[in-house]
Amino acid sequence: MTGDRRRALPAVGTLLELDAVRALLTQAPRELVTDVVRSVVDDARHRLVDTPDNVDWATLITERLAQRRTSSLRPVINATGVVLHTNLGRAPLARAALDAMRDVASGFSNLEYDIDSGERGSRHRHCADLLCELTGADDAMVVNNCAAALVLALNTVADGRDAVISRGELVEIGGSFRVPDIMSKSGVRLVEVGTTNRTHLDDYRRALTAESGAIVSVHRSNFAVEGFVASVSATALAPLAVETGVPLLYDFGSGLMLDLSAWGLTGEPTARDAVRSGAALVMMSGDKLLGGPQAGIIVGRADMMDALRRNPLARALRVDKLTLSALEATLMLYREPERAVREIPALAMLTASVESLVARAEVLLMELQSRGITTAIVETEATVGGGAFPTARIPSIALALNGASASKVQARLREAPVPVVGRITNGRVLLDLRGVLPDTEPLLLSAIASALT
Repeated sequence: MTGDRRRALPAVGTLLELDAVRALLTQAPRELVTDVVRSVVDDARHRLVDTPDNVDWATLITERLAQRRTSSLRPVINATGVVLHTNLGRAPLARAALDAMRDVASGFSNLEYDIDSGERGSRHRHCADLLCELTGADDAMVVNNCAAALVLALNTVADGRDAVISRGELVEIGGSFRVPDIMSKSGVRLVEVGTTNRTHLDDYRRALTAESGAIVSVHRSNFAVEGFVASVSATALAPLAVETGVPLLYDFGSGLMLDLSAWGLTGEPTARDAVRSGAALVMMSGDKLLGGPQAGIIVGRADMMDALRRNPLARALRVDKLTLSALEATLMLYREPERAVREIPALAMLTASVESLVARAEVLLMELQSRGITTAIVETEATVGGGAFPTARIPSIALALNGASASKVQARLREAPVPVVGRITNGRVLLDLRGVLPDTEPLLLSAIASALT
């Protein structure tokens, strides 16, 4: 073909008359099919990798329509070995949380209605009593994530004033967001004290002035600093805050409610520890080690919580009924710690014994062998993820898949109806079972079989 090949591209109307494309009109609205046809032609116009006569237009249109009708947010199987994988949605919800969401979502609820008085209520009261019971705080409220909790707290107590923080705690969190940038958006002026590796109590004391609105302590939960280092804990900062009348805000991040040292996970404070530090306000996440939905939890002094609820930003940062119902159901499980470890997926995965993972791997191995597929069981190490226990390495078990190309096997695993996300180590695809929910194992088997045959 000579000249501009784009002139030979078929018209949208012509493609709509193809028998296979006309059949699609019985499956999807005409506007959607037309839009898909137009997008396929546009792609061909920009690529021009083949002559129009050699293009299987019906197949391209059918495949594109199937993609457009598939939800962009889909379940996946987390076989990466990172349990609270931020890119994969962090903590799966407990069955109790899912049931609570369904019950509340299927009809009306008392989200902002006081059943006892028959008058308007406040959504901020939901979960508050439970959080106080579990943490020992005076009062509590829930916003949409931990960054929002920090913004609301700072804006309420220190808008237009100084917020004093150690340089060693000006961390970057997920998605390239940085704590100093988030703090600045709250309306405060950052006053950095100390150095990257060493900060002392006197550094804070010298920085406090009449313009100081808050002292901020950020738990370095997503990295560790070793060597010639010094830092000041929230517990050590609390007396200085009381002495100067400058409130201490403590962002401890992870939302850990139970001590996990019995399972080798040490060094992370619990929510009750954070409250005991003496901070006026404590902020944490709901979807990390707490194991609930994405949420920002604030607990602390009653007078300051009242001020937070009155801040207009509280409305902009509030959560919906589904988040509150899931969080409340998750928190209720913590009243019985053994049940929490057993039924909250994040905790169950982190505390599962290597022996139990080996038993699961052996069952999977036998099933794959019955399908003529050879795999191996290997020892590996998992991590917590979610910006918690950054140095912890958890013994784990993985299935090692052999194939002509590890990258191709991994790509085919992602093409499964429920994509499987693993990792490549030493030229093999490893599917770590610590983050794989047991009830997804049939889907995992199907994905492996498709990828290797």
